[in-house]
This record gives sequence, C-alpha cells and structure tokens, in this order.
Amino acid sequence: MNAIHEEFKARGLTVLLVNIREELDTVRRAVRDRHYMAPVVLDPDGRTANIYRVTGTPTVYLLDREQHVIGRAIGRRDWASDDARRLLTDALVPPSGPRP
Repeated sequence: MNAIHEEFKARGLTVLLVNIREELDTVRRAVRDRHYMAPVVLDPDGRTANIYRVTGTPTVYLLDREQHVIGRAIGRRDWASDDARRLLTDALVPPSGPRP
C-alpha cells in the first residue's frame, strides 16, 4: 500500500489505513515496524467496521470522487500489479458527464 499511496497521491488517490479494535500502542508499533506512510485511522470500538460491513481483514474499499463506493475487495491483493494500477488509474479519471 505504501507504493500505491506514493504513486497515486498526486493524482488524487487517498489511502487510509483503518485499524479496528486494537490498542494505540499496538497500532503505533505496527506503523513503525511496517513503515506505513499513509494515514492510519483508528476505529477503537469497531463502529466504522460495522457500518461498512467489514467481515475480514484486510478489506479495501474504493470510493469515487463523490464518496460513492465503487468497489470492495476482501483479503490480500497485489495492489502494485499492472491490473490494479489500471483499475486505480481508471477510477481517478474525472467524470465527463452526469453520473448514471
């Protein structure tokens, strides 16, 4: 996720890493040890995870510029693959007309 965060942030992609129900010290160690560069958001009581119906981790949600969910992936994915980069590039193209 670091590579994607760095590569696409100038094009408008925001990567947020959401931690669910872990102690702050545990999160800090993980961020340090894994060298996360994207912002980490805490969900200490799991409320946000429940709203988004997170059933496993990692879960990735793709939202468009208007904050509509346009995709969801549960489980590990290679976000640095050519296919994933194409998907993200396409998702970042500004809409040319009204949303259907």
